[in-house]
Amino acid sequence: MDLDTFTWLLTPDGQRLLEQAAHLYADHEGNPLAAAAAVRRVEPDPERAAAALTQVQLRVKGVAKFGEDALRMYFTPDGLEQATRSRVAAHRAARLAAARPSSVVDLGCGIGGDLVAFARAGLTAAGVDLDPVRARVAQANLDALGLPGATMVADSTSLDLDGFGAAFADPARRGARGRVFDETGWTPPWSFVLELLRRTSVVKVAPGVGHDLVPEGVEAEWVSDQGEVKEAALWSPGLATVRRRATVISGDGLVSLTDEDDPYQGQDRPVVDLAEHLYEPDGAVIRAGLVTAVAAGVGGGLLDPHIAYVTSDQSFRSPFMKSYYVIEELPYREKQLKAALVERNIGPLTIKKRGVDIVPEQLRKRLGLTGDVEATIVLTRVGGVGRVLHVRPF
Repeated sequence: MDLDTFTWLLTPDGQRLLEQAAHLYADHEGNPLAAAAAVRRVEPDPERAAAALTQVQLRVKGVAKFGEDALRMYFTPDGLEQATRSRVAAHRAARLAAARPSSVVDLGCGIGGDLVAFARAGLTAAGVDLDPVRARVAQANLDALGLPGATMVADSTSLDLDGFGAAFADPARRGARGRVFDETGWTPPWSFVLELLRRTSVVKVAPGVGHDLVPEGVEAEWVSDQGEVKEAALWSPGLATVRRRATVISGDGLVSLTDEDDPYQGQDRPVVDLAEHLYEPDGAVIRAGLVTAVAAGVGGGLLDPHIAYVTSDQSFRSPFMKSYYVIEELPYREKQLKAALVERNIGPLTIKKRGVDIVPEQLRKRLGLTGDVEATIVLTRVGGVGRVLHVRPF
């Protein structure tokens, strides 16, 4: 979709076509080929017809990230894929707003998901993007949601930031060949990120960012949403409050765990024998290196110093982990494991694993269980030895 076509979609005629495309898409129960043919009968211009139907499809897909707002927003396919989930963006915006910067500039604003969150948090927000279509889409999203803010086409790396109270950046981590894992290949590059963190700023980076890359005085915050690690955010020294933080977002709200909650900082990891309960820390906790904080919180320890499973005789529920009661230990060898599961009349099987080279889907197929009882097993290693635990979530 080019800029002229998108601009036309914002006109009264374009809005009518969008509304018609939405109805036709629903009438054809989401069948893209049938819906496309129907839209082309309404709008003979192929580019306009395709743009309208694409927006309808992206809006439906965008509900997973933006909720009902998505049905009023505008997207590009890559812009939607790269956009931050609204709950994660809202958390970041609220935290930045608490610092009361005079304004914030979103460097590389994409389709404006973070820009929307900043505006809703009460921040005076501006967005820049090198791509004219993305910049226009971001402005259209602010307008569609009735939010203040402005966007412009500009190169983030050459922009004078002195007039802004804070800056936000989300470097692109995809290239022509797919995802870019080396931070030197990001756009803008890692060198720009390091320079940006010298001023009041927050930078969204990949969850796999190494702890050794985080500059002194900068806080690294790993964020998960509904059990899935979505990002790491680097907070500049003026905004940082700890060194490492894990933030877990769920339907019940938001909680954080930090390195200050870990009594084992700089000490050997506490390793203990298998106890009555097994705990699986959230991915954000693991990425933040705070598994031992969870162990301390449940009065237990790790099964293995290199694997993120915690065990304890005490029973706890917490947003920072999944909790299991250990029923028994089963044989690790596949033939004996199958016999034990068949003996227990097990059929539907959930397989959890860490530290072992096993693909759960393939193992489940090989086991070929046909029983009636649902079960969960955990495959892991303790001291280099494979173990299988039959557990029950609670």
